[in-house]
Amino acid sequence: MTFSIIGRCAQTGQLGIAISSSSIAVGARCPWVRSGVGAVATQNVTLPALGPQILDLLEDQQLAPAAALDRALGTDSWHEYRQVTVIDGQGRTAFFSGNEALGVHHAVAGEQCVAAGNLLEGVHVIEAMAQAFGSASGMLAERLLAAMHAAMAAGGEAGPVHSAALKIVGDVSWPIADLRVDWADADPIGKLDDLWQAYRPQMQDYLVRALNPTTAPSYGVPGDE
Repeated sequence: MTFSIIGRCAQTGQLGIAISSSSIAVGARCPWVRSGVGAVATQNVTLPALGPQILDLLEDQQLAPAAALDRALGTDSWHEYRQVTVIDGQGRTAFFSGNEALGVHHAVAGEQCVAAGNLLEGVHVIEAMAQAFGSASGMLAERLLAAMHAAMAAGGEAGPVHSAALKIVGDVSWPIADLRVDWADADPIGKLDDLWQAYRPQMQDYLVRALNPTTAPSYGVPGDE
């Protein structure tokens, strides 16, 4: 029903998630990122509260990912239905798949990444994601998207995929990229990639506009001078 990859860029320190699901609007419930702190994917029978809870434990309690994950799952009496992955600002990782995770499920940690999924065509789908992230070049977003394409090429989910999302944080407190395909009858990952290709040339401009409007470029729309 869902597969995802969380990752960190060793060069920039950026953290991010790419995720896809057969369910509508996966980006509204499952990806959680916080600048300098970490990234969390909460999936399977999703409890969205686990995302900010784990990020708080990483930031406020200075817990390692495994300890933060264990602490958060200990507060959830239905944790055996959850699948959760964590990476912190140092690139340390942890993951959990409960005994009630749906269908074929798997999770694996790679170099500064964790890939996980459920209701899969096979466990090789997740292995392909981690390998693709490790071998891809370019920006973090592009490496995450390469992993998603690799998952689909390896068979993806057992059923059709309908939604996808990409979320990246950098040096500022808000996401520098937060892109979603909430529903598509076909190829939401391809549509998400198209969104990224359109957004990438403007990403730095939006940062400039936020941090120093006097140097922001004009987009030629009414009132934008």
